[in-house]
Amino acid sequence: MTAQDWIQIVLVAFLIGGAAPFVGHYLAWVFESPRIAPERLIHRLIGTDPDKGMDWREYAGALLLSNGIFFAAGFVLLWAQRILPLNPRHLSAMSPEVTFNTAASFVTNTNWQAYVGESQLSNFSQMVPITFLMFVGANTGMAALIAIIRGFVRSGTQSLGNYWDDFFRFFVRAFLPACVVMATVLVWQGVPQTLATSVVAHPLEGGTQTLILGPVASIEAVKNLGTNGGGFYNANAAHPFENPTPFTNTLELLGMLTFTASLPFLFGRLSRRPRQGWALFAAIMILFGLGFGAIEISEKAKNPLFASAGIAQATTPFLDGGNTEGKEMRLGITQTSLFSNTTIAATTGAVDAAMDSMNPLALMVAFSHMWLNEEPGGKGVGFAGLLKEVVLAIFIAGLMVGRTPEFLGKKLEAREVKLAALSLIVTPFLVLLLTALGVTASFGTSSMDNPGPHGFEEVLYAYSSGNANNGSAMAGLNAATPFYADSIGIEMLLSRYLPMLPLLALAGALIRKRIHPDTAGTLPTDTPLFVGLLVGFMLLVGLLTFFPALMLGPILEQLSMMHGVSF
Repeated sequence: MTAQDWIQIVLVAFLIGGAAPFVGHYLAWVFESPRIAPERLIHRLIGTDPDKGMDWREYAGALLLSNGIFFAAGFVLLWAQRILPLNPRHLSAMSPEVTFNTAASFVTNTNWQAYVGESQLSNFSQMVPITFLMFVGANTGMAALIAIIRGFVRSGTQSLGNYWDDFFRFFVRAFLPACVVMATVLVWQGVPQTLATSVVAHPLEGGTQTLILGPVASIEAVKNLGTNGGGFYNANAAHPFENPTPFTNTLELLGMLTFTASLPFLFGRLSRRPRQGWALFAAIMILFGLGFGAIEISEKAKNPLFASAGIAQATTPFLDGGNTEGKEMRLGITQTSLFSNTTIAATTGAVDAAMDSMNPLALMVAFSHMWLNEEPGGKGVGFAGLLKEVVLAIFIAGLMVGRTPEFLGKKLEAREVKLAALSLIVTPFLVLLLTALGVTASFGTSSMDNPGPHGFEEVLYAYSSGNANNGSAMAGLNAATPFYADSIGIEMLLSRYLPMLPLLALAGALIRKRIHPDTAGTLPTDTPLFVGLLVGFMLLVGLLTFFPALMLGPILEQLSMMHGVSF
């Protein structure tokens, strides 16, 4: 690695570590302080009572009902694209299955794209249904997290707060202002922001070229800050209009972590246990750092297939002779590795390189991030998932020492552990079942362009991405067919709400419990020992669940590549 590589890595680490506590404390103030005038005005306009407390069933009901309405509105607007304004190219609606897939994708904060944005969506569709769903999807995740945290830190009540109050507090005082600032900086850096549909360019070699334009900067801001993913262009953040410079590349990857990396500190502040926040942040960053290190090593390594074919790989200070296929030369391997690790770990999916061209070891990291989905995971729900892992890790520790497990002074009994486990099993059930169907049924295999383990990885990646609210994809699978569009769309809805409901029920059970003072027998959960226990538990459960799939996919492909076998 070059000095330039190390500077980039250290700078990003410094910015994440410096900003996360500050943002976490600010978010705690947002949810604990009195309402401000814009929030009161919104509640009066839509007729909601923000002072009405909700138990977990009422909170979950409001969340599901609102998201159902958001989904229906997005579907209708996308389906009616041809007759709506800002469509001078007269683009027709997408097929019913792709429209369903898109509405499900964006309302669940997944932003999986089974369409080509610049070719199939008008500026109105990009600005209204797509951007609207990106805002409400991210807001929903944050509102659910705040309710779940209240279950852990409050006592003697049934109210988890008010869904609409939580929803609009984050939107008005954090999400929307951050998007405005980021979009402004992106425009300054050359990212287009216009209502014009296209512009005609005159290249140096002669002739003309029509370039598709639109409100790119605003979509880039909300997609990264909301850990939404997707993009105005099919090439996503590899497109120079979405991501023109190394500076914007760094800004966008930091945008993905602005809120997600701060959530441990939000938890520490709300629980009045700042050391607990630092411990959970350490667990997240350990897994994040391990993932980046593995991707960087994998992509900087020489490909043995070149050597077996008698092709020499040049080594330069910029490329290090690594895997440059599918990468932007203006960004380089280290910038791409940082971005790729961040976008998968934060379940954003805003890729700046071709995931299909990455080495098997890098893809194994991507799979691991999506299956764990909590380091740091998506907006709100990722950290909520981490709290589920904390409950289960404490339960395992309690079994080993023969004590009733406790967390934050509350005893974790059979009901809480069962609810956490129920939330945990959704991912392997959906991912493995649907992958098995995709690689065995004719209507699934007909969309596969690659044989062997790589083709298997593409199907596994599609369902892992849909399940993890991630949205990135490997390019060798045609996911716009009725089978994949419908099955991934249904999976995105199930994997968004099925794990969330047990966690809200868990919060509803915990909030009624008394808080007991710590004793000499209480397991400290803010120490390096517990951080190691938590990380080890997460990795062990992930391996026990998904190791056979890894063996059939990236591990087999890596071993084959080392022995000169390609597919």
